[in-house]
Amino acid sequence: MLELRNVSYSVEENNTQKEIIKNINVTINDGFVAITGPNGGGKSTMAKLIAGIIKPTSGQILLDGVDITDVSITDRAKMGISFAFQQPVRFKGITVKDLITLAAGKKITVTEACKYLSEVGLCAKEYINREVNASLSGGELKRIEIAMIMARGTKVSVFDEPEAGIDLWSFKNLIQVFENMHAKMGGSIIIISHQERILNIADEIIVLANGEVSAQGKKDDVLPGLLYGDVGCKTLLDKMEQ
Repeated sequence: MLELRNVSYSVEENNTQKEIIKNINVTINDGFVAITGPNGGGKSTMAKLIAGIIKPTSGQILLDGVDITDVSITDRAKMGISFAFQQPVRFKGITVKDLITLAAGKKITVTEACKYLSEVGLCAKEYINREVNASLSGGELKRIEIAMIMARGTKVSVFDEPEAGIDLWSFKNLIQVFENMHAKMGGSIIIISHQERILNIADEIIVLANGEVSAQGKKDDVLPGLLYGDVGCKTLLDKMEQ
C-alpha cells in the first residue's frame, strides 16, 4: 500500500514559490489506479514524487507503512517501485535480453527473458537479441519497458502517459498489454493518462486539478462524471476536442 500524507511540492518561479502539488492525501491499494486531470494539474509531478525523482516540499510518502519520503530513487527501486518515462530511453550497444536481465536483478535464461517478451505481445525470437536503438518504434520500446517491469516484479509500477508518442495501432496493443499485466501482476499499477480506454480498465481513478485531488473512487463512480458531468474538470471531453 502506498500513502501520500499532506504532500505538497513547490518550485521557485520569478522569486516566488509556486505550488504544484497542494497538501494531497491519497491512499493507493493494490490494483490498477489511473491518475487523470487537465494539463498542468500536477499528474506527472505526483508520479515523480512517488518514484523519488523529486522530493516533496512537505508531507510524507509511505510504502507499506514505511516512511520513504527521503529515500533515493535507487533505494526506492530496490524496495519495489518502478517508474516508466513518457519516452523510454534507448541504449546503444545493449540488447533487449541485456535490459530484461538487468531489470530482473539476477541472471536469467533466454527462455525466461522470452517469456516476458511474449507476455507483452512481442515475438521473442525477433526481439531478444535486438539492440535497443533507433530501429525500435515507440510502441515497441513501451512494450519492452513493460516487460522489464514485469521481470522485476515490483510492488508499485508507475507509468507516465504511456500512450505518448505511439500510433493508434500500437496504442490498441498497449491496452491489451496493460490488461494482461493487470491480470498477472500483484501490487499497484499506477498510470497517468487522459485516455478513456486506459481509464476504462482501471479499478480506481484519481482526478488531479490545480495540484489538488478533485475526485477519487471506483472507476464506475468517477468515470461517468469525467465523460458526461463535471468532476473538477472536463478532462476527457477537452482532450478529445483537441
